[in-house]
Amino acid sequence: MDYNSLGFILADAGYDVWLGNTRGNTWSSKHINYTEKHQEFWLFSFDEKAKYDLPASINFVLNKTGQEKIFYVGHSEGTTMAFIAFSTMPHLAKKIKMFFALAPVVTVKYLTNTALTKLAMVPEPKLKKMFGTKQFLAQDRTMKWCATYLCNRFPMDYLCGSVVFIGTGFNVLNINSRIDVYLSHFPAGTSIQNMLHWTQIVKAGKFKGFDWGSKEANMAHHNQSTPPFHNVQRMTLPTAVWSGGNDWLADSKDMALLLPQIPNLVYHKDIPEWQHLDFVIGYDAPQRMYIEIMDLMQTYK
Repeated sequence: MDYNSLGFILADAGYDVWLGNTRGNTWSSKHINYTEKHQEFWLFSFDEKAKYDLPASINFVLNKTGQEKIFYVGHSEGTTMAFIAFSTMPHLAKKIKMFFALAPVVTVKYLTNTALTKLAMVPEPKLKKMFGTKQFLAQDRTMKWCATYLCNRFPMDYLCGSVVFIGTGFNVLNINSRIDVYLSHFPAGTSIQNMLHWTQIVKAGKFKGFDWGSKEANMAHHNQSTPPFHNVQRMTLPTAVWSGGNDWLADSKDMALLLPQIPNLVYHKDIPEWQHLDFVIGYDAPQRMYIEIMDLMQTYK
């Protein structure tokens, strides 16, 4: 429903809205030199997304529109990429009017997502043996069929909603009625390396680059023998944050660690009952958050 979608709401208000797809998902699986069958295609995590993909996307939009600056709205890992990119590339941060961080995931020291914490307990060689070394959670035909033909009917819609909330937090009554549409596209896939990076973050309790497994490999990728720590305090652009008290991925305790590190935090709102997906598919998202985003855009235009 267009009145529940931030993209449509902004477009109806006159904004030129560009939606990004991160590397390795269903709609972003092309490469100049490799195909999805090549191991090299999957050698990326959110480090590469932040270092290469996000700057390329932002510059593409600027070149196409002729604008000097844009607003950036990120959710979940979309904020992770932005915190890295905007804190390490000041020239890129200058192209952003304001950064809107929805359910930001940076440190996961107090993560309550049991699936990810359990994955982090498994040694990396064993994880690779279990899941392979290429794609993780690719789009599944069976899931797509179930979403299309079952999830739009009572009581299956509630069961399908519960499937979506596994690992993110539960707030089933706030999910909007298009769960069948969302599940027909979810999950869309990422790389095993991206998931390994998250397990490393869980173990370390720190926001740092991907550990390639040896001093030599880290030196080749990071120009130092150990993965660098990402310093959010170097990011100076205006930032607004929305968090959820029932979010299993962006826990309130982790949020308490992150917020003081943001130098130019101009707004923060915590919504106690929201879980990780309420920010994008919640019934009350337009009234409780989207209208505030639009007000801030007017202020910082």
